[in-house]
Amino acid sequence: MGESEIIAERAPARFTVLGLLAIADSHEVAVLQPSKPAALLAALLVRPNTVVSVESLQRVIWGEETPATAKAALQTCVLRLRRLFGKYGIAGNTIEAVPGGYRMAADPQTLDLLRFRSLVGRAGAAGDLGTELALLRSALALWQLPLLTNVHSDALHRDDVPGLTEEWLRSTERVFDIELALGRCREALADLRPVAHAHPLHERFSEQLVEALHRSGRRGEALAECRRVKDHLLAELGVDPGPALQRLELVILRGEPWPGAPGPTARRAAVVPSGRPLSPGPLRAATLAELPGRSADPVTDDTPQGQGAHRDPGGPATGELVLATLVQAGLLEEAPHGRYRVHDLLRTFTRAAAGSRSPAPPGRAADPQPDPRADHGQEHRADHRPDRRAERPAERRRGCPELLESPRQPAAPLRPTEV
Repeated sequence: MGESEIIAERAPARFTVLGLLAIADSHEVAVLQPSKPAALLAALLVRPNTVVSVESLQRVIWGEETPATAKAALQTCVLRLRRLFGKYGIAGNTIEAVPGGYRMAADPQTLDLLRFRSLVGRAGAAGDLGTELALLRSALALWQLPLLTNVHSDALHRDDVPGLTEEWLRSTERVFDIELALGRCREALADLRPVAHAHPLHERFSEQLVEALHRSGRRGEALAECRRVKDHLLAELGVDPGPALQRLELVILRGEPWPGAPGPTARRAAVVPSGRPLSPGPLRAATLAELPGRSADPVTDDTPQGQGAHRDPGGPATGELVLATLVQAGLLEEAPHGRYRVHDLLRTFTRAAAGSRSPAPPGRAADPQPDPRADHGQEHRADHRPDRRAERPAERRRGCPELLESPRQPAAPLRPTEV
């Protein structure tokens, strides 16, 4: 069988840039080795069907120090690529010389980047969330991060790769928005957690992870994620998380039920059931009916007999009940010998309350003063010990999983090829 017959039997070759730069057909995936022709091909493929100027291509290949022979060397690179194309049945005029530069002809069948964009466009026009989700997952399956690691070009990785990565980020964020809107919180966690950890500066992923954990009944892990993001942003950039993540943390700390899954096309501010936005206010003595997770009916109170007097639902809660509730909410962490570690948010609230407290009216006891010894890293002894049945907050998870890999697998064996 002659070479022309072998080429005729092959499926149309396609180029890949959403991973390694390669040429693939039904028989094999030829991964291009780092070289000047490979950098030229990558620069044309990331801007398909567009005229790329000679000056831009020279910067991709040689950087800012372009040699005097760059124009002739660029033409040599084009000739080498055309010879490579002939081995895979690709027409030589796929790279077209035009006034001022070169243009690479491609379509969704011959370039994975255009196929990805076609699927994303169809997903945006879908009439239901299920169809949109399926199309987006098919589009994201084309990716193998990180991009173009076999192309050694600082200009390409500085000017073009970040824009491609942003397309992946937007589509991935949309997938998780749809998952949460459909109530698939537990199912989304397996993919959402590693993506959020791999992109700690992309706060939307962290917001989605905290939401999914909280709606799955894992409040301790949700609070630990809030702390992880806060610590990372403070260490790396010296800033606090954005308002959306702070509102989520307040919803969890106050023990409020989730106000409703936000739609995938709009991000609503978290609100309490009354419809008022959450805002930190001065602390005061809470009544039994106001404490999260407690019934206003004194008959249903689960305090053991002999450990406290009968509670009036309209009266103030005892110190024991307040401590137990704070431990359950994650604001206090119980330590040995009746000591407690204070959450930063609780310390901030108590200080704000101390500064804004007005004198108590006649006949009413003043609010208890916050313990001035509650500070970073310090422990203090409480006046009352909480009910030992109070749940301990979940331990913070450590570690940062690697970037989530796409499930796509090459259809044919990989082999390196030189241009």
